[in-house]
Amino acid sequence: MRIMNRTVSSDVKQHVGKSVRIEGWLHKKRLLGGIAFINVRDRRGLTQVVVEDKDEVEKLRGLQIGTVLAVEGEVTEEARAPGGAELHKPVLTVLVPVTDEPPIEIDKPISHKHEHLDTLFEYRVLNVRNLQEQKIFKIRADLNRYIREYLYDKEFVEIQTPKLLAEATEGGAEVFKLDYFGKEATLAQSPQFYKQIMVGAFERVFEIGPAFRAEPSATTRHMSELTMLDIEMGFVKDHDEVLDLVGDMTIRVLQRVYKEHEADLKSLNAPQLVLSESVPKFTVAEIHELYSKANKTDTTKEKDLIPDEERWICEYAKKKHGSELVYATHFPIEAMKFYHQANPEDDQTVLWGDLLFRGLEIATVPLREYHYEKLVAQMKDAGLNVTHQGFKYYLQAFKYGLPQHGGCGFGIDRLVEKTIGLGNVKEATLFPRDINRLTP
Repeated sequence: MRIMNRTVSSDVKQHVGKSVRIEGWLHKKRLLGGIAFINVRDRRGLTQVVVEDKDEVEKLRGLQIGTVLAVEGEVTEEARAPGGAELHKPVLTVLVPVTDEPPIEIDKPISHKHEHLDTLFEYRVLNVRNLQEQKIFKIRADLNRYIREYLYDKEFVEIQTPKLLAEATEGGAEVFKLDYFGKEATLAQSPQFYKQIMVGAFERVFEIGPAFRAEPSATTRHMSELTMLDIEMGFVKDHDEVLDLVGDMTIRVLQRVYKEHEADLKSLNAPQLVLSESVPKFTVAEIHELYSKANKTDTTKEKDLIPDEERWICEYAKKKHGSELVYATHFPIEAMKFYHQANPEDDQTVLWGDLLFRGLEIATVPLREYHYEKLVAQMKDAGLNVTHQGFKYYLQAFKYGLPQHGGCGFGIDRLVEKTIGLGNVKEATLFPRDINRLTP
């Protein structure tokens, strides 16, 4: 007997009056007076099936949500059904039976309250089958796609760099150490050195990949494994060129996701998007002054912005400039990393900006020091051993010619969190890793 071609849920209504075959998971089951109403879930959504024949109803006895089914039936228009149609006179085939009752009900709302997050992640394998929960990760997937398409259009080349390194050389956050065939290795904190090296080949490069930070932090904004967008671009005339590209990319990507996922974002209670044509810029000193004056407190001696300043300046920019994106620029020289370029017009600041969105830093966007001798001097000033093997190939790139360049480290998890309006970066991550969780 010939098996009919499979029809996905979104196409069922196109076949009203005809028979189709659907395949998917048993998502919901209701028995009313001997008649079974079931929802079958596939990658596009749900199809409602009305099961009246006693023999077909009997096939469902003892089967739990998650059972994999094939259903052949006649398509009937029904405005109250998902997609506006349902299947009648079905013949059910159980492909994979599930008889154990699942620990959670995936057809019910999944709680994202702070006190329920451990439960959320403990049952992630099942709750990601919830249609609302899936929207988060479909939006995340498309945000990544929109970023890629924007950068491809700007002639960036996508690269993949190693995540196993010989030893931590960059400094900064704590690193994860592991045994590598009898040698000590570390997990990469970022592709910083590699993306700068590749400017010497392709001028413009980017990578979307994992980074690892062994920081013992349990905040709503930190994880041990995160997904980063890293960009590096050469032959830039100044820092503003880098800031403006990263800002424009973020604006275009957000505008696109709010247009193409309008219904999903609304159903997730995402806040309305408020953006201007460009990202307003304030120096760190200006933000300290504005915040201190408005809040009758003094943050002018702070090296970095405190979290409340990040939230405050975003609200200020939204109100005064019509933008939920804002740059904090010209960080104090004390915060400078050895590969940053000091501000030639102000020896107290560094050419580094943070991109903030809805109260949270989502990207760090500096200009790099690209002169070999000056870079080596800055490394020595930072107490680094420039003869260390970990710096050998990095410095090679500068010794044999790199143009002025800059880029960013951009947190994908944070972008998703703030786009949707979630309360914790872990909620925007399929299987988050933090100080307490290494599974699932």
